[in-house]
Amino acid sequence: MALQPEYTHWFLRARLKTRQLLLLSAVAEEGNIHAAARLLNMTQPAASKLLKELEDVLEVPLFERLPRGMRPTWYGEAMIRHAREALASLNLAHEELMALKAGHFGQVGIGAITAPALALLPTAIAMVKRDQPSLRVVLEIETSPVLIEHLRQGRLDILVARFFAEEDKSNLRYEPLTGEPVCAVARPGHAFASAVGLKLDDVAAAGWIVPPAGSVLRHRFELMFQEAGLKPPSDVIETAALLFITRMLQQSDLLCVMAVEVARYYAAHGILSILPLEMPCHMDDFGLITRTDRQLSPGALLLMKALKTSSLPVYGRKLDGS
Repeated sequence: MALQPEYTHWFLRARLKTRQLLLLSAVAEEGNIHAAARLLNMTQPAASKLLKELEDVLEVPLFERLPRGMRPTWYGEAMIRHAREALASLNLAHEELMALKAGHFGQVGIGAITAPALALLPTAIAMVKRDQPSLRVVLEIETSPVLIEHLRQGRLDILVARFFAEEDKSNLRYEPLTGEPVCAVARPGHAFASAVGLKLDDVAAAGWIVPPAGSVLRHRFELMFQEAGLKPPSDVIETAALLFITRMLQQSDLLCVMAVEVARYYAAHGILSILPLEMPCHMDDFGLITRTDRQLSPGALLLMKALKTSSLPVYGRKLDGS
């Protein structure tokens, strides 16, 4: 006779209820048990009992009881974060099942930084949509830290982004794609666009549109001038908004530091010109990032394969599974 598997997950032994996860999230949002109970259509005594049962099982206090509400403890903050991830995953499971029942292929959420969003994603997504037109693709273009947080929350399935040294890499898988060189751009017809032998000291006094203070590229941009014995530009506008940047450059003599892939896109459409200036302040590699503690849905697997296939002609890198 075959042996039955022995399940030892703590939440099975604790008889953890989905209502407890919902209650944790609701109390954190509402700040008190009364409002949370009302939100979940429960009585206040029933909600208090559910919360006490969970604290008794975990043997830690999850909330501080204050005169005017409740505040999560450190234990509570950790449990609330994981409860929200579990609930988000359950919601996605339901949406995927309903889509499959309706004859659709489900949904995939992908996040990307700007450069691969322009160079890689259109080809990969078009490839997927040709095979599975009913697959719903949700795309988010943001900075890497924001995307990684959304991946951890279960809001995204795949990222094309970068890790930084201080990033917590636990439960995340990273497959590098390429580095990200940068360049200087200006409006078409700018005097610097046709300059011969253009150097950093020629552009140090110019007006620049630069990334926000505290960003990696801003730091490396300023360091580039300092290492050349120059004072970093002081006439600057700080922004990462590409729509504003392109419009501002078109009606001024400002310069801008920009990822080469993004600059090539705008230059190909006659919107900007890439200056003949060496810019040794390149960004770190970016790559494909997924979670190791959850399986990709069928739609996400399809998109991952398309990303890997499309990366070869774009970046010259063959990845496993492509």
